[in-house]
Amino acid sequence: MSDLERTVVSKGRRFVLRVETSHDAADYEKYERIREEIWGFPDDHLAGTRNMMCENFLAEGGSLFIGAFAEAPGREAGVNASHLAGFCYGFVGIVDKTVGFRDPTNLRFYSQFAGVRREFQSYGLGILMKEFQRDVILGRFGLDTVICTFDPLTGINAHRNVHHFGMDVLEYRTATYGEYGGLLNRTDVPSDRFLMSWDLKRKPRKGAPPSIDGCGRVLRVGTRRVAGRTSTLTLEVIRDADLGLDGDRLVVRIPRDFYLMLRGTDVEDPDVRRIPVDWRDHTRRAFLGLFERGYRVIDFLKMTGRPPANYYLLVRS
Repeated sequence: MSDLERTVVSKGRRFVLRVETSHDAADYEKYERIREEIWGFPDDHLAGTRNMMCENFLAEGGSLFIGAFAEAPGREAGVNASHLAGFCYGFVGIVDKTVGFRDPTNLRFYSQFAGVRREFQSYGLGILMKEFQRDVILGRFGLDTVICTFDPLTGINAHRNVHHFGMDVLEYRTATYGEYGGLLNRTDVPSDRFLMSWDLKRKPRKGAPPSIDGCGRVLRVGTRRVAGRTSTLTLEVIRDADLGLDGDRLVVRIPRDFYLMLRGTDVEDPDVRRIPVDWRDHTRRAFLGLFERGYRVIDFLKMTGRPPANYYLLVRS
């Protein structure tokens, strides 16, 4: 079963990417523990370990569990919970509910979770796990489309999903998960998401990103110094928005680090707490309006100038 395991090296460290094959329910506890460690929201959880074991596609179900296991100093990477650096999880679903499972061409894979422990977040494991997931889905499931969601304001996810893998934005969903808190979300910031479609046969993008010279800028952004949760922060804030802006190529800016913004503004001062909410409100109205007018996202750009900035690039269909 060599297609169910892959060894990768990133920044001089070895990792084993491995599909979970166990028929012992206890072996699935590690996925719930790492999910809770990364997201930090106990009100949300995976199914019980017995159910997870049964839903594995190698048992009776249609789910795929992949773990990324790190080598310890002086030892090869183990495949137990103490070595687990990240994981991804998803399952087979359907496109048209009226067709259901009667037509195999109506099937798609839904990728629900992908996360990496904080101490391993500089090794590019997010992309490496998704590449391995892609190959397993193509080889074992015989499917070539993956559906997933992510927060449009998170640049790290946008760079991986939109720029690297070339996923297509299908729609903008408002407050997808209701009041969702924890380490990566805040209950007072609506849980809006992009619904994405990933063509697994599409090659990842290579080369320099396109220029934004001449593109219309939907949002005008400035900076503001605020007393954050643990220190003084300089944060990007929206000064103005031109939601009716017209042009062949438009860009919508998002924060450089929305996760940092969420944590840093989690304070009592309502004016500071409002900063990520303003970002959500303005970008929600921008994307919904642009999609309604026939624009689509074609790329995500991490500009490294002074100051650095993140932009979605949209064109008229």
